[in-house]
Amino acid sequence: MITTYKKTAKTIGILLIGLLLGWVIFGDNNSEKDSHDHKTEQIENTIWTCSMHPQIKQPEAGKCPLCGMDLIPLETNNSGADPNAIVMSENALKLANIQTMVVGAGAVSKEIRLNGKIQFDERKTFAQTTHIPGRIERLTINFTGEKVSKGQTIAVVYSPEIVTAQDELLQAYSIKNLQPALFEAAKQKLRNWKISDNTISRIISSGKPFQQFPITADVSGIVITKKVNLGDYVERGMSLYEIADVSSLWVLFDVYESDLKWVKVDDKVNYSIASLPGETFEGIISFLDPIINSQTRVSTARVEVENTKGFLKPEMFVNGVLKNDSSATQSKEIIIPKSAIMWTGERSIVYIKNIIDSKISFQLKEVILGTSTGDSYVIKDGLASGEEIVINGTFTVDAAAQLAGKPSMMNKTSEKVMSGHENHTMDKSQLTTLTFGVRGNCTMCKETIEKAAYSIDGLLKANWDVDKKKIEVTFNSKKTSEMEIQKAIASSGYDTEKINGDINAYNKLPSCCLYDHKMKMNQQ
Repeated sequence: MITTYKKTAKTIGILLIGLLLGWVIFGDNNSEKDSHDHKTEQIENTIWTCSMHPQIKQPEAGKCPLCGMDLIPLETNNSGADPNAIVMSENALKLANIQTMVVGAGAVSKEIRLNGKIQFDERKTFAQTTHIPGRIERLTINFTGEKVSKGQTIAVVYSPEIVTAQDELLQAYSIKNLQPALFEAAKQKLRNWKISDNTISRIISSGKPFQQFPITADVSGIVITKKVNLGDYVERGMSLYEIADVSSLWVLFDVYESDLKWVKVDDKVNYSIASLPGETFEGIISFLDPIINSQTRVSTARVEVENTKGFLKPEMFVNGVLKNDSSATQSKEIIIPKSAIMWTGERSIVYIKNIIDSKISFQLKEVILGTSTGDSYVIKDGLASGEEIVINGTFTVDAAAQLAGKPSMMNKTSEKVMSGHENHTMDKSQLTTLTFGVRGNCTMCKETIEKAAYSIDGLLKANWDVDKKKIEVTFNSKKTSEMEIQKAIASSGYDTEKINGDINAYNKLPSCCLYDHKMKMNQQ
């Protein structure tokens, strides 16, 4: 009985040991198999791209169809960030010296530098005319720049008409008791030529006509234009000189169109004059020209200045500074440094910093620029207070985005950016590979055709054969179709088997790419 019990226990023990060994051996193999299958699945689901042409994405390893380089696995973003964002490590940020700032709203201020000249006050510029017709016998003012005082004799004129009028006066004087009205008419005729009553009395006293009459200055100032010479015959009302009063002058500043918003009447301007080093003047803008000069494309801001000491001269160069601050208006606007902005010609972009799952990423964002304030720009639309943007190293972030095929300065949209999850859900039965004809001539055509094909979401591979004029495409049939790919290629100017190329795009192709557009596909 005891022997039978021992045999039974021994048998059970051996059976348990066998089961344990089997679990250890076969259990580990299954684990390894599962691990192996997972790795195999990862390899099969890897997307391959070109380091030089990130728009190339293929489901298997091989050569880049554009440059022939070996394709490399495309890094996927499993951090939960936006698939269009570029993820960078802390070390990469330090090496690239990337700096950021938090956007906030504040008062807009701008310092405007103005250039200008001192000019005559137009209200104090006069034309000195003659009131006596005749021949210039003598000039007492002979050059421009000479000072003139009011009442000073500036020229002497011989006038036959005045001589005749004096004879009439003397004759009327002799019969003034009989015809007093005639005598008064003769005196009035001379008065019309601005001959004073004192001069008329002297003519009567002398009993003979004067041969020459002086012309006196009506105003004081300096002669800026001399218009007559000795011996010239002048008519009544003819301008002899232009005289300007320089006791007050204008400072005229040029204001560019882009700065007109910041310049207003009553603004203060601090200015200096090159010929008076070390001295600073302050003035107030009294007038802003409402008309833009069609040649120089500037408006003019006027500052009136007293010149009683005569230190200021017309045509002197002036440099001014106008400080404009909108804080008085209580208006708050978003302002960012110019270093944060990248311009493409048609659009302006910045990079927004985000932190998700302790990982730092940057995403492109388009903004609309407002006024330039020197080193900064006012943002009219596209940013909100509290967002963090890159202000140093923007080009580095943009270069990384371009290499990763993400939206960037040069790429307005993503080149089929993969989030890393598409390949796990896509069944291989959804992949379709087919070939169709596309017209073209050279390797430049190849690049344009394939780029047009890759613009379609769901396309994984495109390879156009220059000799055969055929393109082989692999795409996800759940996302796109053959007709969509052919439409994209045709829109770039190339005929396909089913769709004619866009004629406008065809006309813009390089000369080496211009095939016979009128020839049918089967005739090529």
